[in-house]
Amino acid sequence: MERLSDDLLALILDKFEDPNDRKSFSQVCKNWLRVEGFHRSTLQVFEPDLLPNFLPRFPNLLKFQASTPIRNSLIQFLANTCPRIQVLNLNYKETGDHRCENVGEDDFDDEGLCDIARGYRDLRKVLLRRRSGIGNHGVVSLVGFSGNLRNLDLGFCRRVSDEALESIGGVLVDNRYGFGFLGKGYLCNALRILNLAECDQITDCGLIYLKEMSCLEELNLAPCGKVTDIGFEMAVATFWTLKKLNMSWLIDVSHVTMVALARNCRNLEVLDLSGCEIVSETVFRAFASHGSLKELIWTDNEFAITGHDLEYLVFGCSTLERTVLDKRFRVWVPLAVEERILRRNCVLEWG
Repeated sequence: MERLSDDLLALILDKFEDPNDRKSFSQVCKNWLRVEGFHRSTLQVFEPDLLPNFLPRFPNLLKFQASTPIRNSLIQFLANTCPRIQVLNLNYKETGDHRCENVGEDDFDDEGLCDIARGYRDLRKVLLRRRSGIGNHGVVSLVGFSGNLRNLDLGFCRRVSDEALESIGGVLVDNRYGFGFLGKGYLCNALRILNLAECDQITDCGLIYLKEMSCLEELNLAPCGKVTDIGFEMAVATFWTLKKLNMSWLIDVSHVTMVALARNCRNLEVLDLSGCEIVSETVFRAFASHGSLKELIWTDNEFAITGHDLEYLVFGCSTLERTVLDKRFRVWVPLAVEERILRRNCVLEWG
């Protein structure tokens, strides 16, 4: 076995797709272990404190995942050791005593995110959900260095505010963090997925900073409590590339937004309006002539839904495949209407 070259071993390794088979390959001998580590592209870590013991074996990682607390010093070690990473999944998973609001000094913060920004120049996907230490400083730094970023998850990062959106929208020209943005650019022409769920410091002004986004396909704003019709009319409704929008529990958004979205977001396929208290049945009429909508979710609302309204939407919007509505109003929809909708091959659910 010692006579086999590294190139030949790499060709053999490429034949194994199952992770268990690749693990068995690495256990043959030290040479095979080294080759397997050198060619490993994906790594999921459950105990980040042990990273210094094994991470140097994987210098060419492209994807890294860790869902537990990880200190700033280890984030810096990761950036220095594996500079080729393109997908960084650091979404935090709450377990036992480690709830996202209680992680504190055990977890990385803006300092660690700045190390990520400086260490990786080809990041495509960064997931930071529930990392409570992340705020505007780190996001601004990340955006400034990551021009190829396609997917950014900041869900439940409650320190993130309009200032971060200002940088994402490419309109921040400032040297507070050591660099400036050159007009409208950076992520405006790259970012496709943006999750801002539970970022409750975001306002209409923050959304307006995003109005130049030209590639955005998925946006999660559920719920950003300070967002109103103004932010949607002036920004979100201008995203003609938008395909999936979650605006559940935005209690200050009304039928005005529905009309704007239906008129301008012609590629929208999935819309979640759960808990939007003042959105009326106007949504059915607004999207009845829409040419792309496939899924509409509207539960926890206060407006009674009639069979006539429902049929108007389902038979008017030929692309609609699934509708989820508040079960409290099922009594207002005749069984005959439900049957006609099913014959139209549209799934009707009551949640």
